[in-house]
Amino acid sequence: MIRRGFQVAARLSHHRSLLGTLQILPGLSPALTFGSSTDAMVSRFCMKKTDLKDYALPNASWCPDMLSLYQEFLEKTKSGGWVKLPSFNSNRDHIKGLKLPLGLEVTSDQSDCRIFTRCIQVEGQGYEYVIFFHPSMKKSVCLFQPGPYLEGPPGFAHGGSLAAMMDETFAKTAYLAGEGLLTLSLNIRFKNLIPLGSLAVLNVDVEKIEDKKLYISCIAQSRDQQTVYAKSSGVFLQLQLEEGISQ
Repeated sequence: MIRRGFQVAARLSHHRSLLGTLQILPGLSPALTFGSSTDAMVSRFCMKKTDLKDYALPNASWCPDMLSLYQEFLEKTKSGGWVKLPSFNSNRDHIKGLKLPLGLEVTSDQSDCRIFTRCIQVEGQGYEYVIFFHPSMKKSVCLFQPGPYLEGPPGFAHGGSLAAMMDETFAKTAYLAGEGLLTLSLNIRFKNLIPLGSLAVLNVDVEKIEDKKLYISCIAQSRDQQTVYAKSSGVFLQLQLEEGISQ
C-alpha cells in the first residue's frame, strides 16, 4: 500500500491542492506567511479560531515534569520562534479544504474518525502528548507521557506505543517542514523502557530534504537526558504542493 501511495504521489506531485481560509498565527506576519511555505503550512495547521477541542493542553493527569517542561516551551513560543501545535480528533480537522492527489482521496465521510494517538478518550490512560515545532530550524519536540492502557512489560510502556508516538511526531514535522505526507520508512532502536506515567522527550530534526524526500531523526530520552529510551529515523515523501492558498 505504501508503494502504491508512493507511485501515485510521485506521479502527481504537482497536482494542484485547494486550501481554505488561512488564519494567521500571532507573531507571523502575512508577508512571512505567504513568503515561506513552512510558515504558511504552520499558520494553516494551527487555526487561530476554532471550536474544536485541543487535546494538547494540560490536564490533571500530567506529571510534574511534563507540566513544567510544557510551561518552559510555552514561554519559548513568545520569543523563541517555537509554535505549540494543536491536536484535534482527526487530521481532517487540521487540513480542512485540502484536496489530496487523485488516488489518495478519502471516499468515506465518517464523523467518528480519530488520530490513532488520540483514540483513548479518558485523560491520562493512553497517549498524553504535546508537540512544539520550530519553523526556521525545522525541528520538533514532543512531550510524551504514556498511560496505563499503553502497558507492555508490567509498569512500562509498550514499545509499539513509543513507535507510534515517534511516527506521529515525524508526520507532523514532515508535513509542516516540507509538505511530507507519506511514511516511506521508519527505523527504531530501543534502548530503555519508559515507566508508565513518566515523561519522555522526543527531539526530532529534519536532517535533509532531497529528491522529494524528507529524512528525519529522533532521540527519545528522559528530561535530564541521562536515559535514552530509543533512537529512530524516518523517510517521508514530499508532495511539493502547488500554490493554492487563498485569503
